[in-house]
Amino acid sequence: MAGASRSTSSLGGLKGKFSSPIAIKKARIEIVPLIDVMFFLLASFMMVSLSLQQSHTRPMELVDARQSVDGFKTDVINIGIEKDGTVSIGTNVVDRSVLINELTTRYKQNPKAPVFITGDKSAPYRSIGGVLQQVRSARFTRVSFVTQEAEKSKK
Repeated sequence: MAGASRSTSSLGGLKGKFSSPIAIKKARIEIVPLIDVMFFLLASFMMVSLSLQQSHTRPMELVDARQSVDGFKTDVINIGIEKDGTVSIGTNVVDRSVLINELTTRYKQNPKAPVFITGDKSAPYRSIGGVLQQVRSARFTRVSFVTQEAEKSKK
């Protein structure tokens, strides 16, 4: 009986379990490399998002806004309205009578394509409203107006 008690005491009182002579190390999560990777990813995504914002319309003076979001992509329809009421799709000047046919054709190609209307600050509201009506007649539902962020005045 003395031999049986001696073997159970050397095992820590547990029957059927054997201890390893190699010390068991607990896993640790290293935080510093994780933070370095996260900062690298953040900087990469910021640089990529800055390079995606490009306008594909004719240059014109835009209306100021408090907040603006740029989201130009190659599959969007950019409609520009200049000071004199001239309408362009992308960089091509289009007659107003042909605009509805062009929009209907593009709607058949991609019904979910977003439409961006860029109106010059001095463009008549009637021209912008007429273009908006034609875009709605072509059944586009994703329509946005392009603005630029207003400069904050120092007081």
